Amino acid sequence: MKIATYNVNGVNGRLPVLLRWLEESESDIVVLQELKAPQEKFPQSAIRDLGYQSIWHGQKSWNGVAILSRVGEIHETRRGLPGDPDAAQSRYIEAAVNGILIGGLYLPNGNPRPGPKFEYKLAWFDRLIDHARGLLESGLPVILAGDFNVMPTERDVYKPERWLDDALFAPEVRDAFFRLTAQGWTDALRTIHPDEVIYTFWDYFRNAYTRNAGLRIDHLLLSPALVDRLTDAQVDSDVRGWEKTSDHAPVWIRLTDVPAQRRRQAKGSNQAP
Repeated sequence: MKIATYNVNGVNGRLPVLLRWLEESESDIVVLQELKAPQEKFPQSAIRDLGYQSIWHGQKSWNGVAILSRVGEIHETRRGLPGDPDAAQSRYIEAAVNGILIGGLYLPNGNPRPGPKFEYKLAWFDRLIDHARGLLESGLPVILAGDFNVMPTERDVYKPERWLDDALFAPEVRDAFFRLTAQGWTDALRTIHPDEVIYTFWDYFRNAYTRNAGLRIDHLLLSPALVDRLTDAQVDSDVRGWEKTSDHAPVWIRLTDVPAQRRRQAKGSNQAP
């Protein structure tokens, strides 16, 4: 099963790019961020024509998250985080799809720092951490996927010294990310590419994509029940080079139906004595 996350940066304005990528990538489950469209303007019909069911949490001009599936029904379990004082910001949606609980999120940017937007980001991150703890305690197979707006390490940002004052690289934000993963979440992309320079976002300015001056801010975090099923994780970076594309690239993982340990056991049992 192939599961992807993609910040589309305007689902209607970049619909041709999204539809082309969906058709070429053949992802089974897709989490979208930054729809920038009110609830009634989500392009459900065009996405359905490619074989995808969808649920979405829209907002006029800003934010917006969605989950798409071509491998079974989407059973929505939540929209918005518990205790969120600003329900108008559509940043979280959660659903069970094909035996996996998917939490799709768009974490606040937080700039300028310091200031109220940065404080809101930290508070939102704390609510995510609290909710994620409960998801882990359930023992269910869970994925938290989306645009986290955080570069966890210096390896995840081009020229980190230029980002020291930015809310995406602030020590408090990076600390929050590691408090989250310390609960038991696995960073899928880093598991497959532990030492590589690998980015998911390139600014529109200063020829950033051509220079590969990027950031890794889009993440897929796996609960322990899914780690042994992970076989691949990649970034479709070429999509960032398409015409009228998002400044993010899609990120995807591939999961097997059978955990690695059981695959090894099955392989061993088939060997001749």
